[in-house]
Amino acid sequence: MKPLAIITGVGPGTGASLVRRFHDGGFQVAMLARNAERLEALAKELPDAFALPCDVSDPVAFEAALAEAEARGGVPKVVIHNAVGGAFANFLDADPAVLQQNFQVNVMALMHLGRWAAPRMEAAGGGALIVTGNTSSERGRANFAAFAPTKAAQRILAESMARAMGPRGVHVAYLVIDAAIDLEWQRKMNPDKPDDYFCHPDDIAAEVWHLAHQPRSAWSFRAEIRPHREVW
Repeated sequence: MKPLAIITGVGPGTGASLVRRFHDGGFQVAMLARNAERLEALAKELPDAFALPCDVSDPVAFEAALAEAEARGGVPKVVIHNAVGGAFANFLDADPAVLQQNFQVNVMALMHLGRWAAPRMEAAGGGALIVTGNTSSERGRANFAAFAPTKAAQRILAESMARAMGPRGVHVAYLVIDAAIDLEWQRKMNPDKPDDYFCHPDDIAAEVWHLAHQPRSAWSFRAEIRPHREVW
């Protein structure tokens, strides 16, 4: 049986590229996202990928989807938390309920995912849990008040998981993506930017693949990528 990768947040950009990279690398891929139509379209394109529509902020639905993934593909070898809840507003204008919802997606879903996956991967001899993050995990810009706190908490949670699980054979890594990702809405927001201003989803997927396959003698926790034009 091919190894299983579970990927949350399978959207049209990074999520879809992650699915294709791991599928092309010889994995079965369990795809989790709310948009069932998008997942089914990918499943038709990729014979070893299967759709598990769910909302990761709903713990009951999330765990049911994970159980189905295991029933179909066995214990996962790689788990990627790419689902993200985001918003743009300062703390005076942001609805506190949005912050709470983003916390459920970015932090609590990772907590549930890790508690489900890590013991299984340990018992199976190892695996990798990769979290896609961004620079909001490290700084609180004025208009990111309902988003950055949740990504900072996510990074710290991932670090705690890495320190706990690394000695037990499970590699946890956090990828900081310091970039405007090449998506339609980003192009509309930056119509005058050249192509190499953007970070391409396939390149992000390649870095996640690299992290998931690092040798045990040289594991990373915090990895960082950005386009060469990005100011930092």
